[in-house]
Amino acid sequence: MPRARSTGAAPLRRRGLLPLAATALTAAVVAAWLVLWQLGRGGPVVYVYVGGIVALGFSVLACRRAATMIYISQPAARFWRRMATALMWVTAGAVGSLTAAARRPAALEAASGLSPQAAAPMMVGLAVAVYAFARLPLGERSWLRWAQLALDAATVALAAGVFYWYVLLDIAPAGLPLRTQLAAAGVGVGGLVTVVVIGKAGRSLGGHLDAGAVRLLSLAPAVGSVAAFCLIAAADVVRLAGAVLALPLVALIVSAAAARQQWIASGVEDPGTRRRLSFFDLLPWLAITATGALVLLVSVRELPSAQRAVVIGAAGIAAAVWLRQLLGLRDYRRLLASVRRQQVDLEHQASHDPLTGLANRARFGAVLAGRVAAHQPAAVLLVDIDDFKMVNDTLGHEVGDRLLVEVAHRLREHTRGEDLPARLGGDEFAVLLAEDEADVAGAAAARLLSALAAPVMAGEHQLLVHASVGVAVAGAGDRPDDVLRNADIAMYQAKAAGKASWVLFEPRMRRELMDHARVGSELLLALEREELFLVYQPVRDLDTGRITGFESLVRWQHPERGLVPPPAFIPVAERNGLIVPLGRWVLREACAQFARWLAEPSGAGLTGIGVNVAVRQLRDPTFVADVTAALADTGLRPAHLILEVTESSVLDGPDVQATLRALHELGVQLALDDFGTGQSSLSLVRAFPMDILKLDKSFVDGIADGDDRGRLAVADAVAGLAATLGLQTVAEGIEDVEQLARLTELGYTSGQGYLLGRPAPAADTTALLAREAGETPGAAEPDGAAETAGAVEHTVAV
Repeated sequence: MPRARSTGAAPLRRRGLLPLAATALTAAVVAAWLVLWQLGRGGPVVYVYVGGIVALGFSVLACRRAATMIYISQPAARFWRRMATALMWVTAGAVGSLTAAARRPAALEAASGLSPQAAAPMMVGLAVAVYAFARLPLGERSWLRWAQLALDAATVALAAGVFYWYVLLDIAPAGLPLRTQLAAAGVGVGGLVTVVVIGKAGRSLGGHLDAGAVRLLSLAPAVGSVAAFCLIAAADVVRLAGAVLALPLVALIVSAAAARQQWIASGVEDPGTRRRLSFFDLLPWLAITATGALVLLVSVRELPSAQRAVVIGAAGIAAAVWLRQLLGLRDYRRLLASVRRQQVDLEHQASHDPLTGLANRARFGAVLAGRVAAHQPAAVLLVDIDDFKMVNDTLGHEVGDRLLVEVAHRLREHTRGEDLPARLGGDEFAVLLAEDEADVAGAAAARLLSALAAPVMAGEHQLLVHASVGVAVAGAGDRPDDVLRNADIAMYQAKAAGKASWVLFEPRMRRELMDHARVGSELLLALEREELFLVYQPVRDLDTGRITGFESLVRWQHPERGLVPPPAFIPVAERNGLIVPLGRWVLREACAQFARWLAEPSGAGLTGIGVNVAVRQLRDPTFVADVTAALADTGLRPAHLILEVTESSVLDGPDVQATLRALHELGVQLALDDFGTGQSSLSLVRAFPMDILKLDKSFVDGIADGDDRGRLAVADAVAGLAATLGLQTVAEGIEDVEQLARLTELGYTSGQGYLLGRPAPAADTTALLAREAGETPGAAEPDGAAETAGAVEHTVAV
């Protein structure tokens, strides 16, 4: 499978091209100077030395940038850092050559500019480059393969040594110092050996380095070897040290290799998988051929005819064996190419998501772990598509998959080349940023949200996509799992805040999460220890003032912390799933208590008991059976049970909607709670079997004096909608007589609130029913009960 191309690679191209462009410009300036210098107008020769050193500096920068790529593997990053170190040694050699020559100005224009003091750092640089390749994981390479590599290098080294000794030293100018000849020979032989090691080892790196980058790197020591030859063989012509002339070209080659590695690492180009018979494979054979030709030349010139025939015959046999081995090597390479293609496909499948082509969780975690371990800047954006389940459930998985592909495309398009977008699973994505500044990470999250907010065409459907993003910056001492966990905590904070937003992780969020975990464990024990109890808030008929029903509300009497308010434990129960057993207990307890009230004369006017139901309960496949069992066990008629659901619950998906229809067919009443705050619409009410609309308290507040026209308009519209559809209405949160009067005027039939009765335990509520029915005149009254009756009677009179 080819690597997915990144459409957001433009910043990466600029990042890789800047050092390359600077190196190329420096090399061009040096070349122009050489032309002018040959014409006698180039100025001081020191310019060419300085230009070479500057070019090497840019190549060091190119290697360092390649090492800091997020996309690049950690072994490859270490390799490029070591290559930067190798170039620093070469640069030190160039500086040493300039320094040595500067002490003798006439030597600046002499080939003797490459002194042993300058050659030594260059040799160290070659050794570091070889070490960099040796430290790369080369896959499964047996001792036999290592021996083959060593023999290849030895073959080339010996052949180069023979040529340097017999040919080059024989034709070297007589005035060239021996130490310069030896230094140049050392650089030349070392360069050729480095070419072999880089080429052979680089072809077995398992994808850590790009093959094209390896080929470019092998040219650098080759250029050095040629320069060393020029230094010895043409010193009286060139008049400048060949190695010095080669420095800008060497720097340019290395910069190009580093830039190509960055392009390939980010997916700008597909890495090749063909394993052809390359120059690196043939180089040892070419060395043997060249040495054999030299032997033939020497034998023809110096041996008698009889011995000459023996040498020629041996050379012919060697040539036949050479050709036979070459043909076998071609078959071997074809087989290896097939295996390599399969290996690349498997590696890609193991590290990339098959649907979107993004990095998967395994690769994302590995890259994040590498950056954290190397103490490099890292920030994680955890992106979760809001309400994605609804898209899958209502439009089908094919549309959902197209949506995920488009989201992945936008992530690639709106992230930088050094960032790593990934799909962690389902509708959860992540982006790894090479940043340690919270402000920069937050700005990136805002850009992603803006990009995702544009409409998406998924087949024939145009979708509006929103996402919740959690942002976490890796800090000192953080482990990779900590960073991901922090981003996950922040993402859920964004969802809790209303979705379609981003939240930056703060340490207090983790403390709050720990508190929630503690509350969850204690809540589980509270169910077992019977620390929970119900209170009942009256629902009154606004015309008569009589109690017609109650809304049951759960409370927690903690043995240490006292009365725990519902907002402190209900959201925790919804998050960890305890809401299902908790809701089951509330349902049975409320049904049993209401059945007892109905069995008494004081409960003759009661019509229903309200029980709040969370969306997680509606998703539970046993919920309908739980309701049926609770009704059967308590003897309560289905029509007496009112299940209160929110608008977001109704829209959760087809499973929830099927549950609601099953409950309605059972005869249970359904109330749409907090109506007006969510997706309130005529189509919503008509599409689902609702019996009661409960106007949210936020629209009751402020309507008494009629100044808040917006709330008053909503309250009026809800009442009109209910009247048109034949639904009952309940106004929540009535706290003063003026609100009560206005709601009655708008046509609301029922209401609840502190004015009409505060929530009270079952015993107090029983006493309230008895008192209002006239059975126990002296019974204790809940707070506000006397005022409630008076207020309703006053309103009715008015």
